[in-house]
Amino acid sequence: MSRHWRWCCAASLTALVSLACLWNPPANSTGFSANQKILAANNAERWYRGNLHTHSLWSDGDEYLEMIAVWYRDHKYDFLCFTDHNVLQRAERWIDVDKSAGKLLAYDKLRTRFPENWVEDRMVEGRLQVKLKTFDEVVQKIAEPGKYLLVQGEEITDKFQKKPIHMNATNVQELVVPLGGESVYEVIQNNTNAVIAQRERTGQPIFVHLNHPNFGWAITAEDLAKVRGENFFEVYNGHPGVNNRGDDIHASTERIWDIILAKRLTELDLPLMYGIATDDGHDYHQIPSRKSEPGRGWVMVLAGELTPASLIENLELGRFYASSGVTLNRVVSDEKGLTIDIAGESDVEYTVEFIGTRSGFDPESTPVVDKEGKELNVTRRYSDEIGTTFAKSTGTSASYQFTGDELYVRARITSTKIHPNPSAVGDFEQAWVQPALGPGAKKSGTDR
Repeated sequence: MSRHWRWCCAASLTALVSLACLWNPPANSTGFSANQKILAANNAERWYRGNLHTHSLWSDGDEYLEMIAVWYRDHKYDFLCFTDHNVLQRAERWIDVDKSAGKLLAYDKLRTRFPENWVEDRMVEGRLQVKLKTFDEVVQKIAEPGKYLLVQGEEITDKFQKKPIHMNATNVQELVVPLGGESVYEVIQNNTNAVIAQRERTGQPIFVHLNHPNFGWAITAEDLAKVRGENFFEVYNGHPGVNNRGDDIHASTERIWDIILAKRLTELDLPLMYGIATDDGHDYHQIPSRKSEPGRGWVMVLAGELTPASLIENLELGRFYASSGVTLNRVVSDEKGLTIDIAGESDVEYTVEFIGTRSGFDPESTPVVDKEGKELNVTRRYSDEIGTTFAKSTGTSASYQFTGDELYVRARITSTKIHPNPSAVGDFEQAWVQPALGPGAKKSGTDR
């Protein structure tokens, strides 16, 4: 099927599916509610730690699926999603060891870790080959029901012109072929539509999120804000080359987040955008280094059981936080405000910032231009009224009380502990609490 024909199909899918059932946000996700939301472990629920962005030798990683699964299990993760580029780990596949990214080092480690009746290899014309294990084989070998969950995923790897546009589908049931589009926005929307159509067709929960918006400086706040059915993005990605911090020309991922939230809760009338943290691991043999390695960012999901359905349900309800090292005990949001309790470490201090935007903010923006005055295709400049720090405190607990006009409030917790293997040199360990709707959202007509 040609790329043009796939795009035409996607356009039809947008028209037919999107209006009917494509955008179906969870209850209370778009309106200010007086109901109290308490996120804390209890007799029925617990926090589950997981990574939703992982690469292996099935695409451009340098390690075998089973070795990656063991690494995360041994480092106290509860779940892991494999997301190789445009492939599901299902077919029979043999690779030349010397030509693989992991080469003989990865093979020797595999042999050592699984010495008997597991590794399948052969010699072909003097070349050592090894058979890659499928996802199902690795699940049967390593996963433990209720204790350690492995999830099938895919990084839908697309582009517009030279801009890389990547999205992850967690718990995907069938391969999602990238659909392309006539703009950055259309590429994101078309692939979102395809994932949601698969979810509707199969009846299985599938979670879609946008990856590393600043990778290749590909995606602007304006591109992502208007996408329907896609309510999650990577505010933190552990790959050193994805530019989480932005630069003098490009907005940081957190600045992008606030612009999206302000637009969605006013002019676009769309649900909250949630921020997740991931590893995007590719390299597993020189930890720690400046390569793209595991253990840098994750999500903590409060759920009743360790299953794809339970995890996805609670992610979509915003019952999680993102972290690169800080652990939270409790998050409470209600009609009065937002309260956070941190599981503090000794000799570590914590700064909590409550960040948000008030109703009536200045929505005007100006383009970013180059030295010749030519407009650049990057996130525009907006007023500092978007993404204002409402309050800041230190300690292991903090609260913010609504004053009456906040559209939303989110929180960022930064510790004094340097990340041991960060995405960017000098990063401190952090956590990001998901935005809570404020009373200003109701006044702005967001409460539907």
